[in-house]
Amino acid sequence: MSDSITPSQREMRALVHDRDLVICVGSGGVGKTTTAASIGIQAAMDGRRVVVVTIDPAKRLANSLGLEALGNEEKEIPASKFAEFGAECRGSLHAMMLDTQKTFDELISRVSPDDASRDRVLSNNIYKHISDTLSASHDYMASEKLYDLHHCGKYDLVVLDTPPMKNAIDFLEASGKLTRFLDDTIISWFLKPHDGGKRRGMSLLQAPGAIVYKLLGSVFGNDFLDEIAEFFVATKDLLAGFRERAEAVSQLLRNDRKTRFVVVCTPRSTSMEEARYFHRQLVERRMPGGLFIVNQVGRYGEIERGPRGRYLGDADRSWLKTRLEASASSQELAAFVEKLESHFDRAVALASDDRRAIEGLRSFAGRNCTVAEVPQLPDEVYDFDGLLAIDRHLFGDREQP
Repeated sequence: MSDSITPSQREMRALVHDRDLVICVGSGGVGKTTTAASIGIQAAMDGRRVVVVTIDPAKRLANSLGLEALGNEEKEIPASKFAEFGAECRGSLHAMMLDTQKTFDELISRVSPDDASRDRVLSNNIYKHISDTLSASHDYMASEKLYDLHHCGKYDLVVLDTPPMKNAIDFLEASGKLTRFLDDTIISWFLKPHDGGKRRGMSLLQAPGAIVYKLLGSVFGNDFLDEIAEFFVATKDLLAGFRERAEAVSQLLRNDRKTRFVVVCTPRSTSMEEARYFHRQLVERRMPGGLFIVNQVGRYGEIERGPRGRYLGDADRSWLKTRLEASASSQELAAFVEKLESHFDRAVALASDDRRAIEGLRSFAGRNCTVAEVPQLPDEVYDFDGLLAIDRHLFGDREQP
């Protein structure tokens, strides 16, 4: 490994080499999707089998990776895509976008003990309504897909791009949502603990449940009672599978040898505050964080003033005068130079603000945390070349194999 890389780049290289799961979190518009894709690209170049999962409805990941579209099945980014930009993929890179409804249906199929049980749940109208409602929670479905990808044996590294910060805390707690909803106490409140089918003249119902059922039946009719009874009887047999998966995901999210959360932000005050907030949430939940990536850092922070306190020296002014004097008066030239100076003044002021914000984040996070920086690039990152540019900042120059 080259000695020229920075401590943060060394930390990032260790991240893609050692972990099984990297989760990118942060507020909207800070570059989580492009960061997740860049991490996946670097890991694939390092020889790992990687899948990048986005649940961001903006659907930008496919375009950045050169794919027309992404769905609930993983798609491979061909090695030729790397070669096109002078890079070598020694591993493999797949990408997918979460389809929440399909993920829920696949979950039912996996935890069902047999085909009949699966079909009974999938065809149930109550399930269809509940699954449609719960599938709107990308957090829970991301947790389920994470379980599948981590345990399927096809990948060395899963990189997960999460929703904006307002839903990020929900994601941390998502693995227990469905099991709490289908808790034994809820089901036993409606049904007696023995096998059975539908209402059977309400003989399966305990007294409190019978009152609720009768009330619902008077409003929705007996067919509705049959459906809801069938739903609770069917899902009662699936609870063990739900709990097993939820516990596995919960343990994975807290395993500091396998998992690392990356908090993505910008130097802007609101984004920085949200990054601090999420870091505190990770610490409270004993989840492995301590790594920040600050995107869109000002480009002009390294520009220094000249001997007269201005950014344009005498040689620069002479060059401009020679080039422009044929088409501009001395007064116009002076005004143009002043505009350039004002532009640099504003840019450097913003860069100074960025630097203070980043140093404040370092102070808040403590010496056991790492802050990596990506400068504000000249153009928006919408293609593979842009992702490689981010990689060079995060990981340093690529080493030749």
